[in-house]
Amino acid sequence: MSNPVKQAIKALLYPIYQRRLLSQLDFTQTPHHVGVILDGNRRWAKSNYGASAEDGHKAGAEKIVELLEWCEEADVNIITLWLLSTDNLNRDPEELDALLKIISAAVDHLDELGKWEIKPLGALELLPQWLQDKLKKVEIASKGRAKVVVNVAIGYGGRREIVDAVRDYIQDGVTHGESADEIAQKLSIDEIGKHLYTAGMPDPELVIRTSGEQRLSGFLLWQSAHSEFYFCEAYWPDFRKVDFLRALRAYAQRHRRFGR
Repeated sequence: MSNPVKQAIKALLYPIYQRRLLSQLDFTQTPHHVGVILDGNRRWAKSNYGASAEDGHKAGAEKIVELLEWCEEADVNIITLWLLSTDNLNRDPEELDALLKIISAAVDHLDELGKWEIKPLGALELLPQWLQDKLKKVEIASKGRAKVVVNVAIGYGGRREIVDAVRDYIQDGVTHGESADEIAQKLSIDEIGKHLYTAGMPDPELVIRTSGEQRLSGFLLWQSAHSEFYFCEAYWPDFRKVDFLRALRAYAQRHRRFGR
């Protein structure tokens, strides 16, 4: 059977399958916070007739709004999108510059839609000053815009976040005139949590990763201690609503024991 015929059959069947998935879901069991590792842009580009990495990143950026709309329909209140890791900052300067501009345009687009509160997360001081300024402006402009919060993790690394949180915790103690012993005695899980990039937010109940890789790669290391994980084979630009619904179904079918 030729590829065009297969694609035509899939196009006919997917709406039916999507309705079936929706009928199986109990939206009272929807996770309140979903983290997504948007992986596979460059591999998607290579698999599409040798398209450039920049083409892959653009295709990935265009998929973001669709995902956010699916999350809204499913009553997800917080979505954390990993757009750029601290490791990505070591890429070829030309590719990195193009990627930063694509991310900037994607954040601009989310802001222009005026639907979501946008909160940048990460070691933002590692980013170019122009992007830092852009992210701060968007964060201020979108604050309180809606009940849905979109965390855009840019220049983010889980180990870096924990180090930054501990550093901030210690600095707070020093600022308040506490001794090293007093700072050490007060150290706790809750205290560290107050200094994470996601301070004040609930931890993600569900973490989704695309592209077939089955690892976190440092994404929300602290916050995902009790998260459920869903790994999807599709590259991020090919991620479909049925893939998202499958992730929600898998989450709803699991018995969450929280280490007990």
